[in-house]
Amino acid sequence: MENWLTKRAKLDPNKTALIIEHSDFTFSELNSTVQLCAKKLYNHIHKGERAALFISNSFNGYIAILALQQIGAEIVFLNSRLSSDELKFQLNDSGAKLCLVDDSSDYHQINKVNTNKIFLSDILSMQPNHDYQPVAEFDNNDVTSIMYTSGTSGRPKGVLQTFGNHFYSAIGTSLNLGINDKDSWVLTVPLFHISGFSIMMRSLIYGIPVYLITNFNEEYINKVLVNERATVISLVPTMLKRLLNNLPTDKHYNKYFKCVFLGGGPIDNWTLLRCNMLHIPVIQSYGMTETASNVVALNFADAERKVGSSGKALFPVNLRINHADSDGIGDIEIKAPNVAKGYLNKQSLFNKKITDDGFYKTGDIGYLDDENFLYVKGRKDDMIISGGENIYPEEVENIYSKLSGLESIFVIGVQNEEWGEIPVAYVTLDKDAFLSGVDLIGFGREKMAHYKVPKEFRLIKEVPRTASGKVLRRKFKDIEYEKM
Repeated sequence: MENWLTKRAKLDPNKTALIIEHSDFTFSELNSTVQLCAKKLYNHIHKGERAALFISNSFNGYIAILALQQIGAEIVFLNSRLSSDELKFQLNDSGAKLCLVDDSSDYHQINKVNTNKIFLSDILSMQPNHDYQPVAEFDNNDVTSIMYTSGTSGRPKGVLQTFGNHFYSAIGTSLNLGINDKDSWVLTVPLFHISGFSIMMRSLIYGIPVYLITNFNEEYINKVLVNERATVISLVPTMLKRLLNNLPTDKHYNKYFKCVFLGGGPIDNWTLLRCNMLHIPVIQSYGMTETASNVVALNFADAERKVGSSGKALFPVNLRINHADSDGIGDIEIKAPNVAKGYLNKQSLFNKKITDDGFYKTGDIGYLDDENFLYVKGRKDDMIISGGENIYPEEVENIYSKLSGLESIFVIGVQNEEWGEIPVAYVTLDKDAFLSGVDLIGFGREKMAHYKVPKEFRLIKEVPRTASGKVLRRKFKDIEYEKM
């Protein structure tokens, strides 16, 4: 396909593309800014090479993403909440030639990593390289973004997302939500997550404006939703609750507002009821990094009568339940053009997730009702979702296993009103060990992102196991413990 940004600048040069605080940029202005940035970056990065991005939701970060696409470089998105050890692994694993760092982000952790760093503010003083030309076409099979997702192996995997993945993700969402040229999307979720980056790609494909929210300020976001012509906002459950708690009792979202597009885990019925009372439609969805955002969503007409469902498969998506039990609950499997190309340096691992007839095994379990609505029952691999962030217990456990004095540790998710779930650890100690909960939390915060660190450590005498020795995670909540 023709380059999405330059194509959109030709089709809608004077239409608003980006709104950030009190500044508006048309697609023509956005394109000019991006091309200038790309000309300067071309001194350091070329087509086919990889560049890492350590950014916040900022104007400079937004421009840098699009500039790297124009050059034809593969973008390695770094989660700015990771520890220096985690960042170092991802930079080394990806083979990124350089790392672009957003000055407005908290770059304390990335500064600890020895890598070729360029601060986005320094690009302003660079001389443009006049040999630069934007790529003419975006090949559906070309990788444009690499996002790391944690796994039970203890090491994160770089998901290879292509232009085709993002295009078909956008098409499926558009058909489900009925997007038109009058819509605009509020971007509050991180740009380095698939939820944030996908909104940028949808803006180019649909030709609609994005309200870029630099900091999650409930009062400001509610003002945008009340006073501006914002029609869609992407949120995770904890964000939605914060907005509802801040919304004045005499205020309602603008008459053009279509929906909250909700991801990052299930929402409780009380919050859905509050939204219904306030006439705020909530569209629940299901997707993952490997599917370049959502593959299933609940539309407006069915939202009330199908509470608890993630919805139906989007038009480009073939969804099935495999190995179902007597209740119809089984493995959720997907075949779609927005399923990623593979895992960086771990293609054999990705191939194991593909069935003989081409379906991707999500690792989740659920069922389809008699109208083909999907109900997700949970993660087959015990993944925890906390505030929209995925936490894999085995990854956390592997880090703690290196700590002297800790005999064993098992992490589970415990329900929490604010975050959905929080990680809690059950531990056994060596005979002469002297470790406190404060010690263990401090150790974790040095080694991994803070949201992955268990919020509480519980000392137990015995680990619940099956007769064959397999750990029974579901039994931890029922056994006696001593809070550390």
